[in-house]
Amino acid sequence: MERKVGFFLSHEQFSPASLVEYAVAAEAAGFDSVWASDHFHPWQENQGHAGHAWLTLAAIGQRTSRIALGSAVTCPIYRYHPANVAQAFATLGALYPGRVFLGLGTGEAVNELAAGGGWGPYAEREARLREAIGLIRQLWSGEFVTHHGAFSVSNAKIYTHPPEPPPIYVAAAGPKSAALAGELSDGWITDCRTLLERPDVRRAFDAAARGRDVPILVEQYVFAGDEREALEAARLWLFAPIADQVLAIDDPRAIQRLAEERSSPERVIESWLISRDPAAHVAQLQALFDAGASHVAVHSAQPDQERCIEFYAREVLPALRR
Repeated sequence: MERKVGFFLSHEQFSPASLVEYAVAAEAAGFDSVWASDHFHPWQENQGHAGHAWLTLAAIGQRTSRIALGSAVTCPIYRYHPANVAQAFATLGALYPGRVFLGLGTGEAVNELAAGGGWGPYAEREARLREAIGLIRQLWSGEFVTHHGAFSVSNAKIYTHPPEPPPIYVAAAGPKSAALAGELSDGWITDCRTLLERPDVRRAFDAAARGRDVPILVEQYVFAGDEREALEAARLWLFAPIADQVLAIDDPRAIQRLAEERSSPERVIESWLISRDPAAHVAQLQALFDAGASHVAVHSAQPDQERCIEFYAREVLPALRR
């Protein structure tokens, strides 16, 4: 399976206009894809942004010609009805055939509850995601669809759709969600630590895939600089080490307060790749590929995104491809 490198576009940290420019630069640099976070609120108040990912992706498609683009990830179970998701990504796929993917997940309250969509325990969210995936694929068939369950549609048909439906990737960091990804998705989105340090999650994914060749897509936080700079940037990501404790909190101010009490920049950067040495970046991405990843998206946490993109264009991507 071909190994690809993507660039993560953080709607929490940057304006949509900036993200479009980073995507253009990423394509010029030789990245294979851009992944756009899909949030109604940022995780923390001090992150400061939360643009609509689908509109940003549409704008990126107009400014680029080759690079793959999609969400990482959209929650199709509360804030968004699956029919809206299906129509939006069918339209993106029609605009940019062969370039669009749809990342799906079970969501966070800071995005779903805050927007009036609701929230529920994991079992409910998992069941709704399973149903949503099936409904989106039905709608992409181009046939009239009537469905009644957690979601309902009646004689619904999507008239504008691409030559081939976009692949659906499912985000998972635990065994139950990984099993769902293995069973139903066209690709599993996870993080570097889960892939490298959680063999139980990988076993659940593999068992559910039942021999299907399902791609594994991995997000890796990187910082092309030194630890001092990284610690300063990490203040925007204090929630990350306690993410499991804030899933049900709907207010980014409350998440930030809790994160400042229970987390620290030092804890945040434990999973980041921080180095000015391109060999360190090449080695880490190679380790992820060796562990089974087919696609790695580098998530640059630094304020100067161009610096990271240029570093990868000049020093890292050519070395990986050699």
